[in-house]
Amino acid sequence: MRDVYAQPTADTESATLSLARYTTLRLGGAANRLVTAASAEEIVQTVQETRQRDEPVLLLAGGSNVVIGDIGFAGTVVLVRSRGLRVVAEDADTVTVRVEAGEPWDDLVATTVANGWSGVECLSGIPGSAGATPIQNVGAYGQEVAETVTAVQVYDRHDGAVGPIAAADCGFAYRSSIFRHSDRWVVLSVDFRLRRSPLSTPVRYAELARALGVEVGDRVPLAEARDTVRALRAGKGMVLDPADPDTRSVGSFFTNPVLDRAGYELLRERAVDLGEPPAWPGAGDTVKISAAWLIDKAGFAKGHPGPDGVAISSKHTLALTNRSGVASTAALVALARQIRDGVHDRFGVTLHPEPVLVNCAI
Repeated sequence: MRDVYAQPTADTESATLSLARYTTLRLGGAANRLVTAASAEEIVQTVQETRQRDEPVLLLAGGSNVVIGDIGFAGTVVLVRSRGLRVVAEDADTVTVRVEAGEPWDDLVATTVANGWSGVECLSGIPGSAGATPIQNVGAYGQEVAETVTAVQVYDRHDGAVGPIAAADCGFAYRSSIFRHSDRWVVLSVDFRLRRSPLSTPVRYAELARALGVEVGDRVPLAEARDTVRALRAGKGMVLDPADPDTRSVGSFFTNPVLDRAGYELLRERAVDLGEPPAWPGAGDTVKISAAWLIDKAGFAKGHPGPDGVAISSKHTLALTNRSGVASTAALVALARQIRDGVHDRFGVTLHPEPVLVNCAI
């Protein structure tokens, strides 16, 4: 475990403690203290120490789904760097692997594909860590981690205990879980049950099916699914690439709105001159709407510039980017606010941010 403490009078130390280097946006002010935790035990130890000192604590792993304010974080930031996975259960058809919270997610997906384990191949190319995936129930191209997670090993800050939470108790929903809306639990590792199969799960996403040249419902070799998903993501600036300024983002900044039937009909009325809004059935009698379509039709196209070096990605309407590489969180938030308000004014629909916002708000 390695500590770095702030020295407010030293510019070099302030740069060392800058959180921008630990986020995919490359934005964020400094922390008072940085601690690198290389194991679950070190994560728990640091969180316990901060509680004893009554000090705020922020856990940061891949930094791909967080927006940190320019004022930084007045407490301890724990850099989660635990690594590794191991098989904890298996039978003829399935294998369950326990993955440490700091394991890079795409490395895990590559391992599952190489081992012939099916279930997360369509989540290839997503930046971040394995421990972050159950927090927002990561999903893409027709798969969600909720379909494979069997348990999440956590440290409970309320009772000081370490133990598992079964998937059924994680409150998984669209881009949400019990971990998303409470800081009670610290994710230490995640158990995923995967099928032993050289083929993907049935392809559910129409865009992916077209790219693969198959029908929705077909299955393809795992490596083919992974490579195709990564190519699709790269075309949208959604695979990290230091040479591509569009990847200085958090991926999709807004979630797709979920409307009740009455809300959907009101949207259709307000969009009558634009054609049918892209929509999909949601849970119960709800309808999920394309946030990208709403943003574009409200006048915010790909590449739309914001203030002071931020912009909508030139490749994907949902991604807000630190285009210049030297922008501020305030500028990014201002662009997000402009988009949210513009969509609401045009369609009466409120967009909600997908990333976690730390010391900033839209």
